[in-house]
Amino acid sequence: MSETRDRIEAFVSDNPGIHFSELVRRLDVARGQIQYHLRRTDSVVSTDFSGRTHYFPPKYDERERERIAALRRETASDATAVLLRRGPSGPEAVADHIGVARSTLEWHLDHLEAADLVEKRRDDRGRVTLALVDPEETLSLLETVDPGIAVRLVDRFARLLDGLLEA
Repeated sequence: MSETRDRIEAFVSDNPGIHFSELVRRLDVARGQIQYHLRRTDSVVSTDFSGRTHYFPPKYDERERERIAALRRETASDATAVLLRRGPSGPEAVADHIGVARSTLEWHLDHLEAADLVEKRRDDRGRVTLALVDPEETLSLLETVDPGIAVRLVDRFARLLDGLLEA
């Protein structure tokens, strides 16, 4: 096996759910070279989620892969962390707390709902409350995920645009 393939496999093992572009940036290896090695290893599996391909060690099942991929986005992990700390909350309060537009939060909530991490509860007056489906498991998954600086910069740029568009 090659040294490059060993590096890729070890990095994916240490960073489950990393998406392809971040893998290229963080390893500083040519895209084509990473693609070549990913196609030739059984030690890395991929999952497509929300327009990105994420890579995992094979020990993660499909449900875990989808959940980790959802939490790899900074805004999604921030919203989830707010719900962990504060408990069930309204979407406006969560959006205000993390500093994003409600529409941005809703996009991330759709993906968190699809991954069965967050649920929207409606009261008899139609008001929505966000709640974690399984707080203990979600905490464990959040501890697995540590978005890299590149992901944080993209999400912060989206927040900046949201702020400019609201003004």
